[in-house]
Amino acid sequence: MAKFFIDRPIFAWVIALFIMVLGGVAITQLPIAQYPPVAPPSIVVSAAYPGASAQTLEDSVLAVIEREMNGSPGLIYMESVAQANGTGNITLSFQPGTNADLAQVDVQNRLARATPRLPAVVTQQGVRVDKSRSNFLLFAILSSDDPAWDPVALGDYASRNIVPELQRLPGIGQAQLFGTERAMRIWIDPAKLLGLNLSAADVTAAIRAQNVQVSAGEIGSLPNVAGQGISATVLVNGQLSNEEQFGRIILRAHADGSTVRLKDVARIELGGQAYATSARLNGKPSVGMGVQLSPSGNALAAAKAVRDKMTELERYFRQGMKWAIPCDSSRFVDISITQVATTLV
Repeated sequence: MAKFFIDRPIFAWVIALFIMVLGGVAITQLPIAQYPPVAPPSIVVSAAYPGASAQTLEDSVLAVIEREMNGSPGLIYMESVAQANGTGNITLSFQPGTNADLAQVDVQNRLARATPRLPAVVTQQGVRVDKSRSNFLLFAILSSDDPAWDPVALGDYASRNIVPELQRLPGIGQAQLFGTERAMRIWIDPAKLLGLNLSAADVTAAIRAQNVQVSAGEIGSLPNVAGQGISATVLVNGQLSNEEQFGRIILRAHADGSTVRLKDVARIELGGQAYATSARLNGKPSVGMGVQLSPSGNALAAAKAVRDKMTELERYFRQGMKWAIPCDSSRFVDISITQVATTLV
């Protein structure tokens, strides 16, 4: 074969030039990433059991889900992590080449079979199923120069206006908030409860019963009397929204007309849902947002999409708000590709 090309140098040059042209065209079309997509696809099941220890979460939630996941097509292994704050997750790794979308559907179907055996609090909190890589692609930080925007307010703003936008970007598997959303905090005084012969379960039951949006029906709906030409929907304010309304929740009513209300046994304030994590940027309180790739996502394209989206959302930020990306693993890939191009030149 070598003698054939030695005897025909022009033909050899034509083939070499043709290969170079094809390579030049292909290099602009091929995706660039740190590693090729050969890692097994993984599905993450996340659950929360407020107030539970890591052992309780493992025994009553994670173990129940794990038993149901056994036998999933293409499943290689699974690992679970239970944390002391009542949150945990199960990572299921599948054989390379497994369709991540079909695997996610199968996991959701199996989770539905396990849901009746989970504690009611866990099902109310919701159990999430996501397909994602384990490592974070980048971390974005939101901060503000205005003291009125404390970490709770920033976290609530980010969870409503930024995190959902990032999750919808192509190539993004999950966007996680490292902060807290607003929630009504009720600090119960055990001594007052004991003195009134009440328990925490009584408080919980009263809140659930009196903080609910109900359908009150209609006035003048069919079948109505002859000649009636007006009908109206009855609106009832059942969902409570501030500290004063929660404080008026009745825990017990006596025969003489007196009542025990929630404000009599507890301190009520609008605060953060959780205080397990905190973030600071240059010494200022802030909230973090971690972004993970989807199994088929490209690091460079996804990182660029996140930066473009943050720049777009910046126009709607409140006065004094700023964003930054202090940690971005795609920079290493970008620098490596630049060095390769420099070496070739």
